[in-house]
Amino acid sequence: MARHFYFIICTLFLTACSSASADKKIDEVKVAQPAKTLTAQKSITAKITGETAAADSAYATYFVVIVDTGANYQLLHKKMFDVNSALNIPIDTMGRFYNPTKKLIALPDDDEDEIYAGDYFPRRYPSENLSLEYLSFYKERAGEKTIALVSGIYESERSADSALTVLKKAEKGVFMIKADIFIGCIH
Repeated sequence: MARHFYFIICTLFLTACSSASADKKIDEVKVAQPAKTLTAQKSITAKITGETAAADSAYATYFVVIVDTGANYQLLHKKMFDVNSALNIPIDTMGRFYNPTKKLIALPDDDEDEIYAGDYFPRRYPSENLSLEYLSFYKERAGEKTIALVSGIYESERSADSALTVLKKAEKGVFMIKADIFIGCIH
């Protein structure tokens, strides 16, 4: 019973975000157990739909350059403006702010994106902007509420290394992580 329920939920999700073949019979589909990580979800999606290439294309490997991490939003927010002033790296909050009631970096409750209004929406594509993000979106083993001061997301390691070199002159603890980021439909 639980497997059929899980299959129905997955099917609804997949039909909303992709053009999965509707003529695949239910009894032909083997559903894996629910997963807790994006990597496992990618595997489940591929098994359910039989569209391994489509599932793989929903992820991209990017290099995320991080200036600092911590649990204190206000401290990292101040540091973001300090780095902006020192190195002239633009800031892009994507309209998000720290909501003290929810204890969450979030879009405004009245944001035009009805699904993510009042919730966290991560930076997912290459950009050379400062922003505050939840590290767990980019690194699985990070604490759930660990905040990262991101200075950029890069398509190539070489570009990320160049940014790292510049940042290390001003900030000693700067580092880079290689991340498989979900870039597919999230609505």
